[in-house]
Amino acid sequence: MGNDFETISPQDELMGGETSQQYFQVQQYYMKSATNSAIQAAYSKAHKPFTKEYKGVYVMDITNNSNFQGKLEVGDTINAIDGYKFHSSTQFINYVKKLKKTATVKINFIRDGEKKEAKGTLVKLQDTKRHGLGITLTDDTVAKGTPPTVINAGQIGGPSAGLMFTLQVYSQIANKNLKKGRTVAGTGTISPDGTVGPIGGIDKKVYAASAEGATIFFAPNDPVTKEIKKYDPTYVNNYNLAKQAAKKIHTKMKIVPVKKLDDAINYLEK
Repeated sequence: MGNDFETISPQDELMGGETSQQYFQVQQYYMKSATNSAIQAAYSKAHKPFTKEYKGVYVMDITNNSNFQGKLEVGDTINAIDGYKFHSSTQFINYVKKLKKTATVKINFIRDGEKKEAKGTLVKLQDTKRHGLGITLTDDTVAKGTPPTVINAGQIGGPSAGLMFTLQVYSQIANKNLKKGRTVAGTGTISPDGTVGPIGGIDKKVYAASAEGATIFFAPNDPVTKEIKKYDPTYVNNYNLAKQAAKKIHTKMKIVPVKKLDDAINYLEK
């Protein structure tokens, strides 16, 4: 039996046509990206050093016409092309742009910790006049701080735990007991500069947090810009959606608006 805080969606609609493995790999990337951003934001706030190691480009999608179908998989990290070691996705893309459209390239990549390679030709990229590998990619980096900390995300995926990861890391390296015996919940993406971003389904997260006995819930207070209103005149930001959900379930849990990491830390420290 469903309720107002439960949504059942067709699997294909939720996963955007991706296979279960592809969907899992993309969600794992978003989770890894969230932990990297959390480390950078937390260590910056605590004035502790961190390093950022560039691994290569992470494969997010492969077009149907790509010559690398069956050779590359979503989740692979490409770290060299024709022996060329690049240091950003921009360098990688610029290298491919300069190739002749008839070129055959050798790709070195990492899959599940194993070094692999594949060869293939370029294909015409949809809706462009250019040729390329036919993949959607993003930078794959790993952030590490001193002293080291560990974020245990379990089997969950996605970026929505970014803020809470950051608070967890910050409390460890700053030696601060931010919880003070309270059950603290919240959601929101995190950027390396500490900006908190909106997520989907916040009403369900409010319901779940209240059911678990949380007394504080941090909700992204994302700005509603003219551009957003133009795109979606009915748009309501995360903080207001969270307040509506809290009112609906008559919870005593305090909904706290946050735009930056500092907002959450200052609230917990006051």
